[in-house]
Amino acid sequence: MTDDRDESHDERLDRNWDELLQELRITQTGLQLLSGFLLTLAFTDIFTGLDRVQKGLYLGLVVVAALAVGANMTPVMLHRRVFGEHVKERVVQVGHVVSQVVIAAVAVLFTGTATLIFSVVAGWTAAVVVAGCLLVALGVMLGLLPRRLEQTARRRTDQEG
Repeated sequence: MTDDRDESHDERLDRNWDELLQELRITQTGLQLLSGFLLTLAFTDIFTGLDRVQKGLYLGLVVVAALAVGANMTPVMLHRRVFGEHVKERVVQVGHVVSQVVIAAVAVLFTGTATLIFSVVAGWTAAVVVAGCLLVALGVMLGLLPRRLEQTARRRTDQEG
């Protein structure tokens, strides 16, 4: 799919890279806040009162947070490693895929954290309901809606072409 921008291939790659970095900055802020919250939880008095499942969920979320933070930094590290090697197109492609993985990890992290909090505050029944609702809502917002928009854009491009 092409657009009406008057830019060279290299200019388009630079713009796409800049947009990708801006998106990663946005996810980075949420990841830092949520990861910081998770990391401090183990050092609070309430942590000792968590049941085995809650502690397991907590530890799983810490791992997801660490992997999400690492994945969020991956495109930048790739760029640093191959800087000047004339593979920016590939770095942008890989960065695009990795950014989608990061967004999915953030959705899992938010859902899991809300589930953990609800399990402590309101019990497991409320936690399971909240988890299900969040999975559906995030699935629609992060999966279904973008896919629909992409399909609409493709149809429009096919009709114009």
